[in-house]
Amino acid sequence: MNLKSLDITVIGGGIGGLTAALALRQRGATVTVLEQAEAITEVGAGIQVSPNGLRVIEALGLADPLADRSVQGRAVSLRNGSTGAEVARLDLKRLPPDQRYLFVHRADLVDLLSMAAREQGVSVRLLQRVDTVHQGPRPCIVLATGDTRETDLVIGADGIHSAVRPVLNAAQKPFFTGQVAWRCIVPNTTGHPAHARVHMGPRRHMVTYPLRGGEMLNVVAVEERDAWAAESWSQKDDADNLRKAFAGFDAEVHQILSQAEAPGIWGLFRHPVATRWYGQGLALLGDAAHPTLPFLAQGANMAMEDAWVLADALAQGADTAAGLAAYQNRRKARVTRVIDAASKNARNYHLSPGPFRFVAHTALGVLSRVSPGQMLGRFDWLYGYDVTKAV
Repeated sequence: MNLKSLDITVIGGGIGGLTAALALRQRGATVTVLEQAEAITEVGAGIQVSPNGLRVIEALGLADPLADRSVQGRAVSLRNGSTGAEVARLDLKRLPPDQRYLFVHRADLVDLLSMAAREQGVSVRLLQRVDTVHQGPRPCIVLATGDTRETDLVIGADGIHSAVRPVLNAAQKPFFTGQVAWRCIVPNTTGHPAHARVHMGPRRHMVTYPLRGGEMLNVVAVEERDAWAAESWSQKDDADNLRKAFAGFDAEVHQILSQAEAPGIWGLFRHPVATRWYGQGLALLGDAAHPTLPFLAQGANMAMEDAWVLADALAQGADTAAGLAAYQNRRKARVTRVIDAASKNARNYHLSPGPFRFVAHTALGVLSRVSPGQMLGRFDWLYGYDVTKAV
């Protein structure tokens, strides 16, 4: 289908929405992005762009500028939280030469995508809070101001609180996983290498990795508990609560957390994958379609994969409806597998001391030392997938 005849509106100016806007614009569509904030920015946090997500960045022609803003990851190190000893290592240096694993500040990636989209003619409109969306041959967006906008296709890249998802799917209440997460960025005063370190302990773990030339550290810490927090990235917590939760961890963790100030906190909820990702003139991508827990570092990568496939499926489809159907068909099984794998990781990180943890940690350690290639090969299905070539 010739996308030059399509007027497409993307709701949400995050990573998924901007990637979709750019991929669609490069195929000739007229694209407008509606963002409710007053500026295209991201709260302070890091993300891991794994090789599968980087394939999309490469296809968009942005690999070099992203590399300039990133730290190339050399390993994922699983560590005993109480002693600091390494349990096992995923050696990212063993990735094929054409694959890279990057640690990047989320705001830097959003800024890069936003600039590229604008340069290629995408219209980005700020302070556009969407109230409701109506599907149809000419779907209609109703803004909080009462203004309306008709278009050929609406793409809901508007996250877990999507205005588009409930139009396509019956309400499904997410359930609290019994876990809350904190996040913050602190100075790198520990000489932290270019590794993603997973500090594991009973009912909790903390992930750290460097950003922006290694001068800063991204920190995400997860604790199992009965009291839940709202599912929002805008909440702040007293840093002492974070420090108390990890008081039994090693000195490096203590030094890192001593610098934390007003960390963000949010509850972790499991959402079902949407049954319907598209309707008449509507489509979902990223968290709006399939929110994932953060234990495989794939949320942003899945959104970028979605965006590429959506643009490609529309371009290859006989019409919009056929393209949207192909999009869901090409994506649903993969994201479901990723979400399930992420959910299992939390259990593996939170094992209590005892025979089961001893056996599990020993097996991982032996595998990573004796057969590091096999250890990395367990992730071929994830990192080796090139969505820009797979049909």
